Amino acid sequence: MNNRTKKGRYTVILIVSLLTFTAFVIRLFDWQILSSDYYNTVAVSSSSYKVSTEAIRGEIFDVNGVELAVNVTGYKVVINALYMQDEDLNDTIVKLVALMENGNEEWIDDLPIYTTDDGSYAFEEDRDDDIENLKSKDNLNLNTYATADECMALLVEKYECSEYSKEQQRNIISVRYSMEQSGYSESSPYTFADDISENMMMILSDQFSSSSGVQVESTAIRTYVNGTVAPHLVGVTGKLTQSEYEELQDSGYSYDDIIGKSGIESAYESYLRGSEGYKVYEVTTEGDTTSVEVTETVNSEPGNSVYLTIDARFQKIAQEALEEAVEAAQEYAAENDGDYDGEDCVGGSVVVINIKDFSVLCAATYPSYDLSEYYTNYTELVNDETLPLYNRAFMSALAPGSTFKPLVASAALEEKAITTSTTISCTGIYTTNGLSLKCMSVHGSQTVHDAIVHSCNYFFAEVGRLLGISDIRTYAQRCGLGVLTGVEISETTGILAGPETSEAYGTEWYDSSVSPAAIGQSDNAFSTLQLATYVATLANGGTRYRTHIVSKVVSYDGTEVIYENDPDNPEVMDELGVSEENLTAVLEAMKDAAASYSSFSDFDIEIGGKTGTAENSGSDHANFICFAPYDDPEIAIAVMIEHGAKSYIATDVAEKILRAYFYGDGLEDIS
Repeated sequence: MNNRTKKGRYTVILIVSLLTFTAFVIRLFDWQILSSDYYNTVAVSSSSYKVSTEAIRGEIFDVNGVELAVNVTGYKVVINALYMQDEDLNDTIVKLVALMENGNEEWIDDLPIYTTDDGSYAFEEDRDDDIENLKSKDNLNLNTYATADECMALLVEKYECSEYSKEQQRNIISVRYSMEQSGYSESSPYTFADDISENMMMILSDQFSSSSGVQVESTAIRTYVNGTVAPHLVGVTGKLTQSEYEELQDSGYSYDDIIGKSGIESAYESYLRGSEGYKVYEVTTEGDTTSVEVTETVNSEPGNSVYLTIDARFQKIAQEALEEAVEAAQEYAAENDGDYDGEDCVGGSVVVINIKDFSVLCAATYPSYDLSEYYTNYTELVNDETLPLYNRAFMSALAPGSTFKPLVASAALEEKAITTSTTISCTGIYTTNGLSLKCMSVHGSQTVHDAIVHSCNYFFAEVGRLLGISDIRTYAQRCGLGVLTGVEISETTGILAGPETSEAYGTEWYDSSVSPAAIGQSDNAFSTLQLATYVATLANGGTRYRTHIVSKVVSYDGTEVIYENDPDNPEVMDELGVSEENLTAVLEAMKDAAASYSSFSDFDIEIGGKTGTAENSGSDHANFICFAPYDDPEIAIAVMIEHGAKSYIATDVAEKILRAYFYGDGLEDIS
């Protein structure tokens, strides 16, 4: 290559270099001088985040305003991603847990894995759904047979916490896994602890600045002031389960939301919950500086409050009466030292209904529990063989025994299977088509009035044959037996004996089966609530209203009625269809029957009633239904004492309630 060629190339390179340099200088001049304002603006970035604020849950009161489920001010600990740096998260969790545990405070620890005594890991019992979710493809993507140790190894790696102690690792993983499940982000803070003491609030406020990402906020804590009053009716609240969250997240529920789990807390969730508010945060980054500012606030709307028809004073009387009844049954068994004399009696229930509108005055179950101790004593309550968590009044279906006879009498009179003057001679044992039923006595010639007063099995076994099972079932359902009463919370439909029921159970129905059904045996099984509804229907002339335990729903401040069960215009569910003449004949017999019971020997208000001792495995159930006063009925009562053996065990419960209602005996104000 000659010198001329080389010189030409160098000249080209020099020119290109000068042009490139000139371009950079011009561009730099444009950036720094001509367009400086524009690029300064570009260097500042901003983002908006909408963060929900919780609504105060509505409260629950008895009919007189006695507090049953109310809110008190408490404190919760929140980790806010708007202020929390990712690299600080593990250290922050370790510090938080240490402070909480040093103060004997609880934090939300939902990881279904615990550390064993030998330092290995194991899955918690009864957490199958949570364990399955942990191993699912959306999380660890492990086989179903993967061990707890294998899960933890992956979690340690995932959350980069290998340098911490094993205990600290588990705590970090528990919090961060829950954060991930809850959708923790700038728009969704995570609740680390939902109920801390005022002392811990001050400690955490001192340890963490407002910009650290750890915040202590005031919150409404659900409190059950009178936790022993109708706990099965009021119900409990709790955190959403994974399956509940998946079902409800599209309805605005967050992962760590509280929801009604049972009773009115669950049934009236839509009224009690309220509407969330929100805050809009503007996060601005300018160079190395980040600022967070609230630019918009929409306040939450508190939920509505529910007033029950339950009177806490009568509920307390009924609860005590049931406890005394169970004790009396066991004492009777001890004194007689026989079999099936009440030694197996452990529980019972009573329901009292206002006959005018079928509002429930009280609905007590024994054994019971204290709502305020539900979660602290949960394991003990669940494992208690006497089933204190079980709502016997609404959910337990037992044979009604002779309390069923007034229904059969009403149907037989209306269908003209018998008249008030029809007589049937009781010989002590009723036989038909190979069936043999024993009566408690040899009653001789009996009319329907006599048979109700004497509780003659022979008479009603024959009346059942004459009437037929189809009509018995029809009239029973009209009274609320074998059907839902309409009450707002969970209830059993009960069981009505008949061919359909036998077929469902895989047993044979014979024509003669109608006779034991007519005396309240066979497959017949009803709840105490149903028996109270049934006797209230008889007592008010044959109209069955919707049985209910909610009086009204009002705004949180009490200024507006949202919904009300109008006592002057109750909802009609059915009509019995029995003439006044025939119904009067049955009610008069019930009046004379009640007058013969020792529990009411010195009671100066006339009542109508009927006892029942229902045969079953073990001691007989002791049942009783009644209404009072006879001439102008106000309340109906049903009592069922499981394996109570003797009818007076049940009538004594009703007598205590009647004395409280009419004379105020034992009533105490409850605040």
